[in-house]
Amino acid sequence: MKPEVSEHAAPEDGVRRKSVVPVICYPVDGLAQPDISAYRKAREGWTKVEELLVPARDARCFSVPAGSFFRVVSVEGPQVGDLDLFSAIDPTERFYSGKTRALHGTHLSTGDRLWSSFPHFRPMATITEDTLDWYGFDAFGGSVHDVIGTRCDPYTHKLLSGDDYHHCCHSNLTRALAAHLKQPTDAVEHLVHDVLNVFMCTGFTRDTGQYFMKASPVRPGDFLEFFAEIDLVGALSACPGGDCGQEHSSDVAACHPLLIEIYRPAEQPVGWRTSEKSAYGRGHGL
Repeated sequence: MKPEVSEHAAPEDGVRRKSVVPVICYPVDGLAQPDISAYRKAREGWTKVEELLVPARDARCFSVPAGSFFRVVSVEGPQVGDLDLFSAIDPTERFYSGKTRALHGTHLSTGDRLWSSFPHFRPMATITEDTLDWYGFDAFGGSVHDVIGTRCDPYTHKLLSGDDYHHCCHSNLTRALAAHLKQPTDAVEHLVHDVLNVFMCTGFTRDTGQYFMKASPVRPGDFLEFFAEIDLVGALSACPGGDCGQEHSSDVAACHPLLIEIYRPAEQPVGWRTSEKSAYGRGHGL
């Protein structure tokens, strides 16, 4: 946390230094953009092939073939979900929240893509509809569907409270992935990674720069929809913080289940093909 009063005086040109205009680290003007209209056209005549209810304070895994859609749906009450994605072929290829944030910003919505980890580095999924896109950014700098937080976990909880709590999103996702891969939790825990915080409303305080959360604006019927660019395994935790308006990692907050819906289109989007891995040769200068 930054001190309330700085210990060092500003240099004579301090005002000039602070007034330097920022530049975007990763300009994406040349990045191929998804054709959202083509994706949505492909929904005509689609078939719901599966739905899965994720219990409150727990997680479940689900599989989505490349070229299919899936939705995370609010069904009973305001509830935040922590979403991990993995390649169905190789679970070490997984969602890379940090690079996704660098390319698309702190919060995701329609047209943004979820990118995979190095050395694969390709779109795993594209967001095709977001019923909370009306929210934008509020007066506090908060918005929904963030890639700035990690996931609530028992290690940080132990550090700050001294207690063991076994239904943090990290633990929920670990149990779900272990069940999906039919392996013990200690063999898969390292695969669980930073998430897309679906429906969560977050930002950074402007005075101290701290990560904050506030009650999610999500209501029953809201959803975030994705198109699978590769064969996916998803893992979704219904966060023990409920709408994350007060606290997380406890049994105090009111929590609700979340619904996963998977749809198979009658035809693929015009011009679509599964995403390819990074073309970088991996020489690393040697």
